[in-house]
Amino acid sequence: MSQIPNFKDINEAAERINPYAHRTPVLQSSWFNDQTGAELLFKCENFQKVGAFKFRGACNAIMKLPERAGKKGIITHSSGNHAQAVALAARMNGYKATIVMPKNSPSVKVNAVREYGAEIVFCENTIESREETAQNIIQKTGAAFIHPYNHPDVIAGQGTSAKELLEEIPDLDMIIAPVGGGGLMSGTLLSAKAINPEIKVYGAEPELADDAWRSLKSGKIEPVLRTDTIADGLRTSLGSLTFQIIQTHIDDIVTVSEASIIRDMRNVWERMKIIIEPSCAVPVSALMDAKISVQGKKVGIILTGGNVDLNQLPWS
Repeated sequence: MSQIPNFKDINEAAERINPYAHRTPVLQSSWFNDQTGAELLFKCENFQKVGAFKFRGACNAIMKLPERAGKKGIITHSSGNHAQAVALAARMNGYKATIVMPKNSPSVKVNAVREYGAEIVFCENTIESREETAQNIIQKTGAAFIHPYNHPDVIAGQGTSAKELLEEIPDLDMIIAPVGGGGLMSGTLLSAKAINPEIKVYGAEPELADDAWRSLKSGKIEPVLRTDTIADGLRTSLGSLTFQIIQTHIDDIVTVSEASIIRDMRNVWERMKIIIEPSCAVPVSALMDAKISVQGKKVGIILTGGNVDLNQLPWS
């Protein structure tokens, strides 16, 4: 599990998941272009299966498992999108899935996991509780653990999104994506820098969950200090693999306020007529708040998912 994937692994992942994952569209918005002075290209992973990029990594990791391992069951811990992705990918392979979910997981994501046929075990709202609960089940069942982000096959799968984006728009100056556990950012860095070593890649985080920004500054993995950001997909700290990749390759990480996240989530809904979840709005806010200089640049933004509890909208 300690092996950092390379671009060959990402190409193999792309072939492996091709029959199952959607090749998501790239959209533009003249309004966002006018607001930022840049040409923005939105890679819409909110249109991916399970409504998030997470299906790419989960599908790749589970399809790579030897059948004898899969037959013992699949387990993970996740607050939502990875949970759904593992549940669906396990079902597609005929494996039983158990998902450890924090008690504060959004109900829309809990319901979706159930609908994909997985068993849910709830735990306390801490990473320690997630890991301990999952480990107890593994000891009893021997189930295969698919880590939400700190797993080479998951990272390789997530890297297929940036690969597709650069195949479609090869002359991007930069790519920006949100950072939670770092799986998407790691895969994005490995893809983008292999395809174009000159491209700039930036991460964006909520100010209330700025652990990756602090980790980059301190040179060691810093813990998440609070879990009350509206961007529920970004409440986790980096893993050993993802931190190593990010530390080596990323150009910078910037942070944005909760008010900006809510504003730009709504802006995307209203201006682009697509549903995104709060985590997706974080890189959009980084550009809208001019945290990164993008004037005259061609910028790819990965919109990570669209799973929103419509009864809990932040502006209603």
